[in-house]
This record gives sequence, structure tokens and C-alpha cells, in this order.
Amino acid sequence: MAKKPARTETRLSRLAISQAAKGELRRGALARLCGCHIETIRFYEKEGILQDPRRTASGQRIYGQADVKRLLFVRRCRELGFTLDQVRNLLALVDGQAFTCAQVRDHALAHRQEVSRKIADLKKIEQVLGDLAAQCERAQDAAAPDCPIIETLFADQAGLTPAPDSKRRAGA
Repeated sequence: MAKKPARTETRLSRLAISQAAKGELRRGALARLCGCHIETIRFYEKEGILQDPRRTASGQRIYGQADVKRLLFVRRCRELGFTLDQVRNLLALVDGQAFTCAQVRDHALAHRQEVSRKIADLKKIEQVLGDLAAQCERAQDAAAPDCPIIETLFADQAGLTPAPDSKRRAGA
């Protein structure tokens, strides 16, 4: 059963949505409404992902519905693993208002290929770790310096392995 939000939380959300509709949302309220940190918003502004907000006469930044929508779009892209450059490219299409669904699909399919490659890499890592753990099970009673996992992790990436009688010392 889903937990009901606290009354004050619901009231704050309604207030934030109302403020966003009026273009009067402060940075902290934007962060709470979108589920991110103020520093995230600052970073996206610095990187040009979010546009510089309007300011009040006293210099406070204020945001509107378009800012909420854009920040939620960026957050969802990031949740799906899009890089900042990929998000910028998607936003460039959106900002230009001259994009086709095929262009967006091409971006999504290119990202899907990257995700598939990463999954394949993770499966290889999983296999290697399983193999290492199996070696350790066979050498369960071996002394710590003879642990197959430790030996493999210390092995030189160039294919050189430490001499069997070498003992490692801290800092050596």
C-alpha cells in the first residue's frame, strides 16, 4: 500500500506548482519540486543545460513552469544514462523546434547501443569475478598471501605475474 504524503508536504507541492505557474518559484522550491539538490541546478545553469533564470528586483532567481519541465526532462535523461553532451544534443533539437521523431529516435538508438555494450562489459566482469571466486573456493584454506583473487588483482596487466615466492609488504 502506497504511503500517503504528509499534509504539509502536499501543501508545499501545491504551493510550488502554483508558484511555478506564476513564474515565481525560487531555486530551493524548484529543487524540492523536481527532487534534486540546489547544487544540481547551479551546475546545470553553469553548463548551459538550464538557461539563466529571471531575477527579481532584489536579484533572487525565479523559475517558471518551463524551467520545471526542462529540469525534469534533464533528470529523466540522466536517469536513463544519457551523458550531458547527449542531453545537450536532445535539448538543441527541442530548443530549435525543428526536430523530427526520427532524429530523436536516432539519438535513443545510439544510446541504446552504448547501453548494450556496457551490459556486455558488465557480463564479462561478472564472469571473471565468478571465476575468481571459484578459484578461491578451491583454495579456501590457503594462507592470505596465496589467495588466487589477491594474486590475480596484483598481477601486472602486461601479463606478468608476481613470482610465486614473492611476499607483498605494505607500502612495498
